Amino acid sequence: MQIIDATPDHLEAITAIHNHAVEHSTAIWDEDPVDVADRARWMSDRQAAGFPVLVAVDGSGVVLGFGSYGTWRTRSGYRRTVEHSVYVREDQRGKGLGRALLTALIEHARAAGIHVMVAGIEAGNVGSIRLHERLGFVLEGTMPQVGEKFGRWLDLSFLLLRLDDAAVPPARD
Repeated sequence: MQIIDATPDHLEAITAIHNHAVEHSTAIWDEDPVDVADRARWMSDRQAAGFPVLVAVDGSGVVLGFGSYGTWRTRSGYRRTVEHSVYVREDQRGKGLGRALLTALIEHARAAGIHVMVAGIEAGNVGSIRLHERLGFVLEGTMPQVGEKFGRWLDLSFLLLRLDDAAVPPARD
């Protein structure tokens, strides 16, 4: 397995993994699948803003999972905070791919001068919460019933990872 920057060649697989999560899980709170053009716009916007879109591929180049991070909030005061997402193909879960993708995103964010990485996780997704905690994320709060899917209310847990020990923000660029 190798983690590389995503290219347009990976979009069909990214779309399939995304749509599987839409249709079968509460990992994504959208209820409608998207097409490749939607994911192409998403990837282009992320990369144009300097954010990574990474894929985990096997030795033949088959996409096993993907991850990215981007703007958490649009106000300039949040510029050193990002929110990430990681998705692994259903038949590849439990093999360390999620951890590898998240670790690569953390390393990228540190190198980019990001101060805090946020994870917004459906509170019932214990596996994802445990993975984040093992990588140093701290549960900072849960907002009850802020979403809905599959005919039920969803609670949103926020976990944070501070990526540096800066006592004050660096001077504004």
